[in-house]
Order: sequence, then structure tokens, then C-alpha cells
Amino acid sequence: MLVKLSTRDEQLLDGQHGEAARMAMRILVRMAEVQDADEMMDVSQAHIDGCGLLSETGLEFAETLAAKGGKVSIPTTLNMGPLDLQNWRKFGVNEDFAAKAIRQAKAYTDMGCIPTWTCAPYQSYLTPRFGQQIAWGESNAICYANSVLGARTNRYGDFIDICAAITGRVPKCGLHLKQNRKGQILLRLVDIDSAIMHSNAFYAVLGHLIGSLAEDQIPVIEGLPVDVSGDQLKALCAAAASSGSVALFHAIGVTPEANTLEEAFQDKKPERIIDINLSDLQKSRADLSTAREGDKLDLVVLGCPHFSFDEFRELAWLLRAKTENGKTLHPDVQLVVISSQTSYALLQRSDFLDVLTDFGVKITLDTCIFHTPMVSPETKVIMTNSGKCAYYAPGQLAVQVAFGSMAECVDSAVKGCVCREEALG
Repeated sequence: MLVKLSTRDEQLLDGQHGEAARMAMRILVRMAEVQDADEMMDVSQAHIDGCGLLSETGLEFAETLAAKGGKVSIPTTLNMGPLDLQNWRKFGVNEDFAAKAIRQAKAYTDMGCIPTWTCAPYQSYLTPRFGQQIAWGESNAICYANSVLGARTNRYGDFIDICAAITGRVPKCGLHLKQNRKGQILLRLVDIDSAIMHSNAFYAVLGHLIGSLAEDQIPVIEGLPVDVSGDQLKALCAAAASSGSVALFHAIGVTPEANTLEEAFQDKKPERIIDINLSDLQKSRADLSTAREGDKLDLVVLGCPHFSFDEFRELAWLLRAKTENGKTLHPDVQLVVISSQTSYALLQRSDFLDVLTDFGVKITLDTCIFHTPMVSPETKVIMTNSGKCAYYAPGQLAVQVAFGSMAECVDSAVKGCVCREEALG
């Protein structure tokens, strides 16, 4: 299938804007052919997921583009990288791995990418606006951009994202087009107590359930409270994009393009209607754990996606309460929080950073527990409040995992074993 190209597209393909831009445009045109896109379109912002050191190929690709003079043509942020660039030695990261990670970071920043190093770019810098056409990588960020902000992006993987950033162009297809953004299935929250729906753990559990129900369809959620917070929606997006392939959901009264059911479905009928009740959520919560109550705990991981300033505040409040009651971190447990430079800068200006560090919290920045070797081989059981982390940890880290609220994670870190309440929350 022939793809309609603009004059500038042709110039890019002819090498008039440099060899790296020619290489990037060739890849994008081939992708357009694969996706049956009729033409290319402009995007005004990019977020790069390909900056994680997942293979030697990824490093070679980035360094090749940089060596060929590659420069981004639109504002471009970077997802978490494979290394806490400032503190990696504290986590015992191998020197050879660190050297390659630093080379990859240099390649992307040499191309003009902004070193945000976060998987939650919507909470830090250059947050896109409603209707803005963007090219984002990172599954939770894609879901958040589409569903919460109302920006428009497809799921851009490694290494299409940097090609889009260099050219400012993508195939015109998928979720960039309004007709492809209509809801397909209706998920109705039925007889769920308001207190449960205002708990943070509810959103990770609901997201995990939605992903398994929707798979790659666009779900419409009826019944979420309209005062849901950004961090709660972050948890929902991350879990839904992990257990399924959710790149967009419509929450009635929350998503900008879904004020009503009619608007969410673009005046069409849902293909399926599924009622979600408390028992469904309890089963979903149980599905996020492989560890059992009372199992010896080695590690608590918070910040997947990256911790926000508000989450730091909540954690400090929980830890202060423990300290005032004479409780301390169990000597056999590590409590690690993963965050971004932006949130940490705010934390440093607050009056509760000392509360965290005095309790023994280890804070790592710029990276992810799945991208950098920070989990020791001796670690057998971890606990997290993240639906995404709980979903991936058994397979990627070869550990048993327990899912719980932040409060339950703190309780368990103090007691040295997995401890949770019976009820969701």
C-alpha cells in the first residue's frame, strides 16, 4: 500500500535533513505500510520508552542514530532508564552494566531529549493538553495520556518512539483518529461502597480487573467518583495496561471526551455490558498475590509508576505514626521507593524527608525495579502497592509477591512478614 507523503516527508527520505532523519523516516513509512495507514501526520511531543537498556541492540540503535547526527525535532522526554545515575553504586549495580547504561543515556541526551527519566511524565514536565497529538511510549503513560488527559497517542514501542521524535511524524491511524477512540465494552460498578472507591488500593485492583476483561478493547467505566485523584488514576492506568493492552479507557465524568455514555460510545451501542461488584474486586485483589499471609518478607517496593510528591507525603504520615508508637523497620526488610528527580526535588523542600530516611527508606531515582539489577538473588518475597509491579514481579524477578495498600506495606515492613486486612482497601 502506497502511503501519501508530504514534501517534507520526501525530503526526510531523500536525506536532506541528515542521515539519522532519513533512517527514522524510512522506519516510520514502513510502519505506516504495516498498519495500512494512508498518510503520515504531525505530532508535537514525544516520550521515549526505548531508553531502557533492555538489550545490546537498543544501545547500538541509539548510538547509531546519535552518531549519524540525530536530533529530536519536537519536545521529547525520557522514560525511566536502566540506572539511578547518581546512586547506582549504593545498590550494588555491576560496573559494566552501569557503563553501558551511561552510554545509552548520553546517546539520547545528545539527540536533544530532556532527561526526565520517569515513567510518569504526566506528573512532571510538558504534560500534554486535551486533543494534542503526541507519540508516547510506556504503557501506563500512554493509557494516562489518552484516558485522563484526553491527548491522542498510539502505543509507541521501542524504537518507533525516537523515530517519531526525530521526524515529528507518525502514521495517521489508530487512537490518533476520533472514530477509533469510541468505547466498545461497558463496565458498570455495582453496589460498591463509597469508602472502598476512595481507597487507593481499589484503583490498582480495578485496573488489574479491567485489563483482564477488556484485553485490547476500549472499556467505558460507569460509576467512578468524579473526584478521583491523579495518583489513583495513575494506579488504574498502570494495572490495566499490564494485565491487558488497555491504551485508552473512558470513565464517565472523568475522561475529557466521556461526559456521558453517549459521548463515550460515540452514539453507538456497547458490544458487551459487564457488571463489576465487590466479589469481582476481591478475586482480582487475590489474583495479584502469590505470597501468603505470614510469609517472611524481604523487600517492600513502592513507586511503580514513580512515586509522586503526594505519595511521599502519605508515606511519611504512615511512618511518623509508626515511629511515635515506637515501631521501626524490621532489620530483615528493605523498604525501597522509586521516584523521579522532579518529585524528589519537591520532597527535599518538605519537612518530611528526614522522616523517611530516619525510618530506613531507600529512595532510588530515574529507574525501575524491572530495568536495573537492584533486587538481590537472596530476595524471595516482596510486597508492593502497585498492580503493575505485582503483575510482573513473579515472572521478571523470580520472586513471590504480595499486593497490599501502602498502609499494609508499611505494617508488613515493620513486622517482617506479609500482613494484610481481609477487606479491600
